Amino acid sequence: MNEKAKIGVAGLGVMGENLALNLADHKIMTAVWNRSPERTHTFLARAGEEKTHLHGCETINDFTGALEKPRRILLMVKAGKPVDDCIASLLPSLERDDIIIDGGNSHYLDTARRERELAEHGIRFVGLGVSGGEEGARRGPALMPGGNRSAWPEIETILKTIAARAEDDSPCCEWIGPEGAGHFVKMVHNGIEYADMQLLAEGYACLRDRLGLKPAEAAAVFRRWNNGPLQGYLTEITGKILDAVDPETHTPLIDEILDAPGQKGTGQWTSESALAFGEPVPTLTAALYERLLNADKIRRETGAGLFPTSDVTEPGGRNENSGTAAVTTDDLESALFGAKICSYAQGFALLKAAGLRFNWRLDFGSIARIWRSGCIIRARFLDDIARAFERDPELDNLMFDPFFREALTRTLPAWRRCVASGILAGIPLPALASALEYFDSNRTAFSTANLIQAQRDFFGAHTYERIDRPRGEFFHTDWSSTSLYRENR
Repeated sequence: MNEKAKIGVAGLGVMGENLALNLADHKIMTAVWNRSPERTHTFLARAGEEKTHLHGCETINDFTGALEKPRRILLMVKAGKPVDDCIASLLPSLERDDIIIDGGNSHYLDTARRERELAEHGIRFVGLGVSGGEEGARRGPALMPGGNRSAWPEIETILKTIAARAEDDSPCCEWIGPEGAGHFVKMVHNGIEYADMQLLAEGYACLRDRLGLKPAEAAAVFRRWNNGPLQGYLTEITGKILDAVDPETHTPLIDEILDAPGQKGTGQWTSESALAFGEPVPTLTAALYERLLNADKIRRETGAGLFPTSDVTEPGGRNENSGTAAVTTDDLESALFGAKICSYAQGFALLKAAGLRFNWRLDFGSIARIWRSGCIIRARFLDDIARAFERDPELDNLMFDPFFREALTRTLPAWRRCVASGILAGIPLPALASALEYFDSNRTAFSTANLIQAQRDFFGAHTYERIDRPRGEFFHTDWSSTSLYRENR
């Protein structure tokens, strides 16, 4: 090969292959290497016209030698130890100022550690959040780079060239921040994705179990919803899924799929980070818990046998009104939109908490714009989120923006009806309910947490503050004193 490659891709799994083809599509000379040379040969044999901009390498020395300097290497290997092993194998062949980009779903703390460790060798490290799955990698993903800032000018043009384009033709890729910021934003994206998927599943549960709609009828509702405020990739594909027919049974394919979902861990990381930072994300966590609960099909079948619907609902069962006002598909649309606003508010609040913890100075409007295309949670209302943070970069919570405040107020009556109706009918709606509880908790000026503080002081002398004294002054009561209590009458 006479021409040096602009970038190298190490790891030719599904995502690595498709990103390499994306790079080649854009005439970017790309070196590729896989631990197994046979996989490299197979990939190149399938590459077609893009092959002219791909250079296969059998050894690490061949791979690093094929790259122009400073070398740019995109790692597409499994998160965890494989990333560290791959870096260790590359390091002897690298030089000062070379750049390693981790495009996998790595934990943000691992990314921060790797950046520090590689800086000692003069190597610049970038943690790159990549969203969009196989199709996004091939045709244009949403990209969230963070890490060593000096690497950005060396990789910006390449990454923005292969990224998805929003409707205004801007690339869905911008620098996020230092250390593990890029992978943290991708992690929160995935947590929001869990919530989005669970909310849509609960919407389908209400259509199926409350309104009695067949899959094809529900598909029509989702298609209509996709023309309104719920417009987005997940709403769109849900309609397509519910319309699909199994070629073997000629019945709705959705009814042939086992209701035991899987996960890969990023939703769990989101909840763990929220707990660590003291920032509540109840809807994101409810979606995670529901996946874990639904994965245990045997336990749920046991429970269904022990507690039949007629035993746990009011007379009439699921398809009756059970004493509540009738719920319509328009009500469900409003409920889902209100819950969606609250779930994104939780995600951005977590981003804000991380920015304050690590001094990352995140641009929330820019993050919302990155997610407008290419990624799984791409949706129309991300433009509204971007505008909210443009109006007020210091916005405390997305719910408090005037646009979203009005939208939430408008959705509330229908949202409350849907949650109440589902609960009375015995339909589990953990995401819809937790989002509503998040909203109500954030608008309760005088809560009953004073009782919790009194309980803590009673059994553990943990002290409390008083409403008639300045914040920061703490008091303890001797709760055993009989003089505290009124005489029983």
